[in-house]
Amino acid sequence: MKLKAQFLKIFLVHSLLSNLAISQDNDWPQWRGLNHDGIANSEQNPPIKFNTKDNIIWASKIQGRGHGSPTIYGNKIFLVTADETAKTQTLLCLSRDTGKTLWTREVHKGGFPDKSNKKASQASCTPATDGNFVYINFLHNGTVFTTAFDFMGNKVWQKKISDYILHQGFSTSPAIYKSLLIVSADNKGGGAICGLNKSDGKIIWKVNRPKKPNYASPIIFNINGKDELVFQGCDLVTSLNPLTGEKLWETSGSTTECVSSIVTDGEHVFTSGGYPKNHVAAIKADGSGEVVWENISRVYVTSMIVKDGFLFAIMDNGNAMCWDSKTGKNMWRERLNRATSASPVLVKDRIYAVDEFGNFSVFSANPKEFKILAKNKIGDQVYATPVICDSKIFIRAAELIDDKRQEILYCIGGKETSK
Repeated sequence: MKLKAQFLKIFLVHSLLSNLAISQDNDWPQWRGLNHDGIANSEQNPPIKFNTKDNIIWASKIQGRGHGSPTIYGNKIFLVTADETAKTQTLLCLSRDTGKTLWTREVHKGGFPDKSNKKASQASCTPATDGNFVYINFLHNGTVFTTAFDFMGNKVWQKKISDYILHQGFSTSPAIYKSLLIVSADNKGGGAICGLNKSDGKIIWKVNRPKKPNYASPIIFNINGKDELVFQGCDLVTSLNPLTGEKLWETSGSTTECVSSIVTDGEHVFTSGGYPKNHVAAIKADGSGEVVWENISRVYVTSMIVKDGFLFAIMDNGNAMCWDSKTGKNMWRERLNRATSASPVLVKDRIYAVDEFGNFSVFSANPKEFKILAKNKIGDQVYATPVICDSKIFIRAAELIDDKRQEILYCIGGKETSK
């Protein structure tokens, strides 16, 4: 009987792991998706037309305020939020099917800064998960902490990453790489990029950073046949070995403060920033540091998308842009939305982009022609980047009712899909 029970346990664990591995194409396990590039699985067909009544599968009220995107794995959604009155920072777990809250875990209490950028929140991290644990970053009492929870809501470990001198806010999200969790905390006091052991939070490697404010999240890409952690900001573009922290190459460039995440076409890395200057640049990814092209477009907060030799962006003012990724030639620049903080998401040949006022547009990822496919409205305020998986759109928005702000996580899908 004992052998039979052990065999059954092994079988169930193996089945669970297999199901998790299979489901990854329909999940969104970290900031900007499975491949860190804002590109969703092309074998899906989310709707292009929707509003707060049409094509809504469910809508769940979220207490507090946060700008982090949802992370989705299996039947669970993970989301961070902060209550600015109670001064608590919390991790939520919701049902993917119904939006019902499964559990909440207070991570920190107190220690909120006296003031920060008016667009900042105290919960701007997008969680990351490997299917076993979920990992989050918070700035608490002048210190950046990374915390790991299991899927039942049990805290597994917590690690101090760096002291943090607040300038505008804190927003970086963790990235998963093999056995490691990569986290960053650039700030005016001198921060760090660290590789932590996912299972216990032990710091495996640590790279100290310049004493400059910066808000970019670590991104891992396979470039020229090897994995690289590429990072922008602090007036540098830096490539590290994500397993060891060894510097592969580094060049002056980018700007001091960057919010957006780097993207690549395999030959170039594309950087963008907004202080002390606006810039979008293509830098050779061979370690030479050669700047192939550069312009002064303001793509400070939103991250860009690369598709089939072209670079697409939503500028901070809401304009949509398209460049030839090799030459920097401006293919078109058109008015799309208003002021924008959320990054766009690509599905097939469609780009989904939402502005700070809930204007949610869908346009064609066509370098030859700018074409708006739909104009929608979701909520009154949106700062979080939408997530698209399993032909559904998950978007964190806020409604303003009688001067009271209520955050809502929407699941958008249904019968009406684009043809």
